[in-house]
Amino acid sequence: MRLLIVDDDAGFRQSLALLLGESGYGVEAEGDPERALARALKEEFELILCDVKMPGMDGLGFLRRYRAENGNALIIMMSAYGDEDAALAAMREGAYDYLQKPFKPDEVILTVRKAEERERLRREVDALRSSLGIGAVGDLVVSQSRAMRDVVELAARVARHNTTVLITGESGTGKEVIARAIHRMSPRSERSFTGINCAAIPEQLLESELFGHTKGAFTGATSDHPGLFELANGGTLLLDEIADLPQALQAKLLRVLEEGEIRRLGAREAKKIDVRVLAATGRPMEQAVERGEFRSDLYYRLNVVRLHIPPLRERPEDIPELLTHFARQVAQRLGHPVSVTPAALVALTNHSWPGNVRELRNAVERAAVLSAGGLLDSKDFALANGGSNDPNGGANGVLDLKTQVEAVERAAIQRALQAANGNRRQAANLLGISLRTLFYKLRRLPAA
Repeated sequence: MRLLIVDDDAGFRQSLALLLGESGYGVEAEGDPERALARALKEEFELILCDVKMPGMDGLGFLRRYRAENGNALIIMMSAYGDEDAALAAMREGAYDYLQKPFKPDEVILTVRKAEERERLRREVDALRSSLGIGAVGDLVVSQSRAMRDVVELAARVARHNTTVLITGESGTGKEVIARAIHRMSPRSERSFTGINCAAIPEQLLESELFGHTKGAFTGATSDHPGLFELANGGTLLLDEIADLPQALQAKLLRVLEEGEIRRLGAREAKKIDVRVLAATGRPMEQAVERGEFRSDLYYRLNVVRLHIPPLRERPEDIPELLTHFARQVAQRLGHPVSVTPAALVALTNHSWPGNVRELRNAVERAAVLSAGGLLDSKDFALANGGSNDPNGGANGVLDLKTQVEAVERAAIQRALQAANGNRRQAANLLGISLRTLFYKLRRLPAA
């Protein structure tokens, strides 16, 4: 990592350069801020440590001019005692952090290493978003949990390839949402996305719906009719509830996957198609195969890559983000603001949500429609088990308020750090707490 020190105090500049150089960093130093600015814009630096008070141009002026010229290095301000206001003003305008003089060597190294790690993560995320297109599904997949981020990242990786994907998870977890995300991140994103629920259509109609039919193929077939495979040609077809596909159609689906062609009911010739097939189910497929209800060869052909979506009760840190998302959607439809009180947030975060994300979305909409105002409290939500993550409604133990509050705090801190791009002081300001309190909570809530 290459650093630039900007400070008019020659002795301090030299000692700081020596300290950072001994720690393995490439260090350059300048005492004149105008000359330092010219170098910063011409050369490649990942981090700039800049003094707040300097003759000619102060640290805030340096920051403003550097950003105005599209300089993108992280900047750490250095201030003497009594200059904190100037350093904080610089942070409000984009500085990453500040160090107060005199500071200890290990404090400097720790701050620089945190900045280095942040820059490394930023580069990785930018590269990942660029190569995988994850930014394109931000409006589809709303999550903060590591589990869901893993799902989205895997979805992004498989999206680029034409392989089949089996998406599993309980009802309401968002299997179709992930399927749409795969489509949007794929080379087929400009073509159609089509979905069909294999359990919702009678068997005698499902074959025609999938593969189409010719005129006269059966009573009532008065004209040629293309099936969903043909309509989805060039795009993506989601076969939802694939475990309920009738056995008579399983062999035909396998042929489509193996040969890349379909034959309409009543047709003599097959037709080539180019369709990306995704499948989803909430049932244990392995058990259906063992019972002989589902062909093993078709199962293995569908299960090239499996994406499992965990239930909402296993990722409660996603609930605050989802609440905000759904409240915003409902507010747009109703024409007035919708928000949730802290007490309601605690109850909703600790509800078991057997219907998963779908149940949460419906609960927010119902509460917003039936409540007297736009601020939703606990009483506005009809929670069957009183807001407990215990499926027995807390009957087997004491309702742990401390755990509930920590879950809400953890989610709030995560959102604040994300909004502040990892800057702890800015995150503390957003949360309305002191930096010392934030540090304490980060130590007490290590998952935040």
